[in-house]
Amino acid sequence: MNPHKLPQTMAGVQMVGYGGLDKLHYQENLPVPHPADGEVLIKVGAAALNNTDINTRIGWYSKGVSGDTNSGGSHGFATVEEADATWSGGTLQLPRIQGADCCGTIVAVGANVDPARIGERVIVRPMQQSPDTTDAFNCITFGSERDGGFAQYCTVRASESFPVDCALSDVELASFPCAYSTAENMLERVGLKAGERVLITGASGGVGSAAVQLAKRRGAYVIAICGAEKIEQLQQLGADQVISRSADLLAELGSDSLEVVVDLVAGPQWPVLLKLLCRGGRYAVAGAIAGPLVELDVRTLYLKDLSFFGCTYQPRLVFENLVGYIERGEIRPLVAKTYPLADIVLAQQEFMAKQFIGKLVLVPPAEV
Repeated sequence: MNPHKLPQTMAGVQMVGYGGLDKLHYQENLPVPHPADGEVLIKVGAAALNNTDINTRIGWYSKGVSGDTNSGGSHGFATVEEADATWSGGTLQLPRIQGADCCGTIVAVGANVDPARIGERVIVRPMQQSPDTTDAFNCITFGSERDGGFAQYCTVRASESFPVDCALSDVELASFPCAYSTAENMLERVGLKAGERVLITGASGGVGSAAVQLAKRRGAYVIAICGAEKIEQLQQLGADQVISRSADLLAELGSDSLEVVVDLVAGPQWPVLLKLLCRGGRYAVAGAIAGPLVELDVRTLYLKDLSFFGCTYQPRLVFENLVGYIERGEIRPLVAKTYPLADIVLAQQEFMAKQFIGKLVLVPPAEV
């Protein structure tokens, strides 16, 4: 059903292969997609950038890659094996419109979708249940296994588009879905409780800054790690203690001093994180921007009775709760800068430079 006169073509960014920034092609003559059975068509208001956009473009998820994200961010990696270069371990269908974060308005619906949904302002759940199976851990990502929000229009299953009733702008709402659902899922998985001490690595990034807010919402004592130049901003965000990433963490905090570590960085500092955890401590990870290969002394794991949580799959309740937090004003957006969609290369360059706190958001043109 389509009561509105929609254009036949749209502007959008296609990823045409694995590699450098030259693999991102901005075009103004892409076909506007049509919603299939059970789907809606969204006119995109804004779409934010995430590490997964970079990681997917450069093939960082491939087991043939051992370096950190930024070492291949501009030019890619020569060691990428395309057969396992996606987060899911599969092959990406190219060209692909990326963009896991999306806020927009439903302008058309497919069969078996209530036409009353037309006009709803929605955000899209980035980590979605795969339509091909009921296996909970078999999931897909918006902008990876299907086209995402880096365009003027996109389609999504109606069940994965969530109406949001609040006064925030599209740009502000687009800053929430991927980062905040990832952070909330990590805290949910480790069962973070009020009064517990939690260390958050990479706290100035999208997921890290979301985790600071969400951990404070739960009443935890939040210790954030970031660059020295961002300490004051993290304090203003609510962190109880902020430590420069160049500091000696053991000297600052002491061994066995934390109940929970929320890690988005990994890399060379990783063994220290386990020393900081108390006996029975919990470690959650959803990123490895400083490098995916780490050294683990298994004795530390079992002698301290530690629990490790790899966090990718997200139960639907995580996103439903996030929408509730937004509508009740319990969390706030943290938008560092916006860019026209056509400037995606510049936006990704500035994203990789990491000289900001929060989210960078792309805005598509109103009309081609």
